[in-house]
Amino acid sequence: MSNFRFCRQSARLSKQFAHTEPLYYHSTPIPGKLTVKTTKPMNNIKDMSLAYSPGVAEPCIEIAENPEDVYKYTNKGNMVAVISNGTAVLGLGNIGALASKPVMEGKAVLFNKFAGVESIDICVDAPDMHDFVKVVKHLAPSFGGINLEDIKGPDCFFIEDTLKGMLDIPVFHDDQHGTAIVVLAGLINALEVTGKKKEDVRLLINGAGSAGQACMKLIYDYGFNPENCIMCDTRGVIYDGRLKGMNPYKQQFAVKDESRKTLEEAFDGVDIAIGLS
Repeated sequence: MSNFRFCRQSARLSKQFAHTEPLYYHSTPIPGKLTVKTTKPMNNIKDMSLAYSPGVAEPCIEIAENPEDVYKYTNKGNMVAVISNGTAVLGLGNIGALASKPVMEGKAVLFNKFAGVESIDICVDAPDMHDFVKVVKHLAPSFGGINLEDIKGPDCFFIEDTLKGMLDIPVFHDDQHGTAIVVLAGLINALEVTGKKKEDVRLLINGAGSAGQACMKLIYDYGFNPENCIMCDTRGVIYDGRLKGMNPYKQQFAVKDESRKTLEEAFDGVDIAIGLS
């Protein structure tokens, strides 16, 4: 099922079930959506001695001598951490790390269901982006990849860039790159159906947060003409010379044409409009 069809079906379903149905789903028969299960036999004393002491010492020694052996003797290579501080959760906003846990559990089970990747949710009570980076850095040895989730902008850009520079494992911000990949796929299909050329179409993105900026970067990389691409935030069109509500992250998408300043004006003449506000 395509992501678009899945989202459309999810929207329809959300109108069908009562307020209590999601609560029942998440609470019974066991609270939460995932658990931890062993992959080795644990039937007798010997099994337990191999799993823990003294047998566990042998792989520890091998890893200490050759760190790459961690991928041979542990689950690190197929384990992703879904990490959030809960500062920008779905459409709920800054609800905090604790309240973000159902969403993070949900993303973890999606990794497992659709990709066969083991995943665990980690909800970090660190709204400060510098504190958050420190926590993730020190947790990283357990994982083969870090999936950042539901972190407010512009903090999310700093966090991702900083962690990529620190860590030797993939760091991925789903709200940016996951959205951008799906949006670009849709655009490619739309161009094929309409017969239009990417260099010629005029495009508008309404929303300059993590998803909007990541989409625009990928759209540029794919070959759309930046001069034909407009981005709007809550104050209207992002253009060169605008002072209010600007930051270095938004500035890279500023257009030179100042004739359009409102969202309504930006819509005039565009071929494609993408809503990410």
